[in-house]
Amino acid sequence: MPNPRPTRDRRLLHIYAIIFIDVIVGSAIGPVLPEFVKGRSQPQLWLALGTALFLGVQLFSAPLLGKLSDGYGRRPIFIISAIGTFLADCLLLPVTLGSQLANRFSDGLTNGMYATVRSAITDISPKEELFKNLGIEGAILSLGFVIGPAASGLLLTTFDVVEGDQARVVVIMAVILSSVNMLLSWTLRETHANPSGVSTQALKTELINSLNVQRLWSRLTDKDRKQPGLKRLVLMQLALTMSTGYYFYFVTFASFGALNMDAKAISYFFMYFGALSVGINYVFYTYFADRINQRRGILWLAALGAPVLAGYGFVGTSALWLYILVTLDCLTLSLIQGLIEGLMAQLTNDDDRGEVFGINQALQGVASFGTTVVFGALSTLDLRLPFGWFALCLALVAVLASRTKSPPVREAQPTE
Repeated sequence: MPNPRPTRDRRLLHIYAIIFIDVIVGSAIGPVLPEFVKGRSQPQLWLALGTALFLGVQLFSAPLLGKLSDGYGRRPIFIISAIGTFLADCLLLPVTLGSQLANRFSDGLTNGMYATVRSAITDISPKEELFKNLGIEGAILSLGFVIGPAASGLLLTTFDVVEGDQARVVVIMAVILSSVNMLLSWTLRETHANPSGVSTQALKTELINSLNVQRLWSRLTDKDRKQPGLKRLVLMQLALTMSTGYYFYFVTFASFGALNMDAKAISYFFMYFGALSVGINYVFYTYFADRINQRRGILWLAALGAPVLAGYGFVGTSALWLYILVTLDCLTLSLIQGLIEGLMAQLTNDDDRGEVFGINQALQGVASFGTTVVFGALSTLDLRLPFGWFALCLALVAVLASRTKSPPVREAQPTE
């Protein structure tokens, strides 16, 4: 008779707590970002520039941190990243354009830790739980983009903060939460057994390679030869990354577009978005994600989500249609991230897990930078146009999924 199913490793919940707080900290300032560009001409371009700095710098930081985590363990990278986020948030205390741009660059340097996050989760996940555990991580990242602004709205509403003080109050909240994450990262127990170290020359090589997009792609191609299907999954991830650029763009659209929403109104919207997403993602990844054909799931969710993204550009001044669309968003687009990451994790091993996720995140940095340039340019013509771009990118996810072979069905192994 098999033994009872082992209890979940407590480190997994510890990691979830760290990334949950980190992504909330990163997205909580979204509703007040217009305050940093107030009075500037073409404010949407300044916000796009800040986003481009934040995402683009991960081109070299993600592979480097991934390599370091393979050589020295995951815990040191968590600690370094938590300290970096804390210092970057402190830079925002003067509400100026310069401080916002400095924060975006500084925070991007250590935001590459998510390659390490995925490696750490894979380190301690049994095979039969891997898909679900990485799916939950992907869901947390998606949810954080909406829960962060919701937290800002709750803070501003509870204390009835006046408009001129809203940015400073939200930044103080972010600084406090990032300090909590420093403590959580320090108390995390290592997940990578017996790291072998990494030479200075290897780190230099990693840094040089990470700045060369062609080289990154060549390395991915090499990995794909050993694990066929990996490249197609990364392409799918990149297309999804370009479509989810709307998370970064939405505050600009809602603030300066026909909706004309202030920080509180944006936060109320994200409160609804966040609460609904939590419920739907929990049910989906707990009861359905590992029981469906994940490739087909990605295909249908992307195909149904593309018109939803396009629809955001046609809401006009109607808050009702905005809330209808975001409900459909939670049922489609918002569920895809974890499915792709779960499939990708199955194609890694203990020796190169951090490297593979690092390459993936670096390429995501390229995609994010590119999509930011595109939506920044389109927004100067019409604030609604970027949603057409986001919809096309999500349609590309569906096309790639339709051309990807389904992975073999894995049977859970009984515990001896």
